[in-house]
Amino acid sequence: MTRKKSLVRAKGALRIGLRHAILIAGAAIFVLPFYWLIVTSLKSDIQILNATTLTEMLVPDPVVFSNYPKTLNYMDFGRYFLNTTLVALLSIIGITLASSMVAFSFARLKWPGRDIFFIILLSTMMLPHQVTMIPLYLIYSKIGWVNSLKPLWAPSFFGHAFFIFLLRQFYKTIPRDFMDAAKIDGCNYFQIYWKIMFPLVRPAIITIVIFQFMWSWNDFLGPLIYIHDRLLMTMSQALQALQSANSSEWSMLMAASAVMTIPVIIVFFFAQRYFIQGVVLTGLKE
Repeated sequence: MTRKKSLVRAKGALRIGLRHAILIAGAAIFVLPFYWLIVTSLKSDIQILNATTLTEMLVPDPVVFSNYPKTLNYMDFGRYFLNTTLVALLSIIGITLASSMVAFSFARLKWPGRDIFFIILLSTMMLPHQVTMIPLYLIYSKIGWVNSLKPLWAPSFFGHAFFIFLLRQFYKTIPRDFMDAAKIDGCNYFQIYWKIMFPLVRPAIITIVIFQFMWSWNDFLGPLIYIHDRLLMTMSQALQALQSANSSEWSMLMAASAVMTIPVIIVFFFAQRYFIQGVVLTGLKE
């Protein structure tokens, strides 16, 4: 009996060890490109081109921190960083408020044609972005928004079909008793939405914030279409311009790529718990 228990424990420990080994190997595969990016950004161009051994490729010797200030000063990346941050923040505010209000209406309010309009809303997700690019450009051109940052963040204040669907499903997990109790206390629909429902969908809201931040931060096509002034460029545009002008200076390119990538990793790192919770709980119904 004792031998049998020992065998079972050994098999259990082997399974756990194998599982951890697979997870560690998978994590290493995903981390390695980012590690290579950071390491390369801390090398000189001579080190990068002359690296032949694995140690020389993965360990900078000496470490060259001057690549970062050199890159940031070369194309005024500070201004581009602020432009991108402004667009991302305004997009997050707009998409969060608009999508949450529309989702609340679809999930908790009863009005004629609600289900039909929801189906129409979902059908817009099948419409390719390329179909709307020219009409949108003509509209923004008529109102004088071309060559400004407005086309990059203003549309977010009209919501997004995917985020509305995400929040609608999350609202449906909240018991109706909360809404009924708020009505008894004299709250109107906006107060119910803002004081009761909105705080309860925080995991879904943070999921939306992460998605929208990544989309806005990494967007290249939008700035390429609407931005012509060099002072209004975003980080993605500046990175492309740097690559075109200095395609052989890998240290500067890697430093600029690291500056653009690190904020996304930081945001996801601090919000990953709510992100996972939001994805897992979405779709459950009360």
